[in-house]
Amino acid sequence: MLRQVLIATAIFSMTGLAVAATPAKVGDTTLGKVLVDEKGMTLYTFTKDSEGKSACNGPCAKNWPPLMAPAGAKSGDGYTVVQREDGSQQWAYKGQPLYTWVKDSKPGETTGEGVNQVWHVAKP
Repeated sequence: MLRQVLIATAIFSMTGLAVAATPAKVGDTTLGKVLVDEKGMTLYTFTKDSEGKSACNGPCAKNWPPLMAPAGAKSGDGYTVVQREDGSQQWAYKGQPLYTWVKDSKPGETTGEGVNQVWHVAKP
């Protein structure tokens, strides 16, 4: 019996870690289902990025904060880690780096969609 409890606890713990490690989740917005960060803020992609490489640095990154990946972050479920120009790490989904938008003030807002015709909500 004790062994079964320990095994169940270990499985539950590993499952919890896998879920906690997911950098984004799916949220509902007026534009439909989009990827959102842990606070529910909409995530965006930048058409000037190339697969696996961010082109948004300096002042751009102040307006479009990258979804940062912690040291030791592991790829999985379509998410990969991108090395930024300054050496930090950022999450990408299906090869596209992910960002938030400073003008979105509450979860579910999508005011960054279409900005300069190069920013778009990240779709799951």
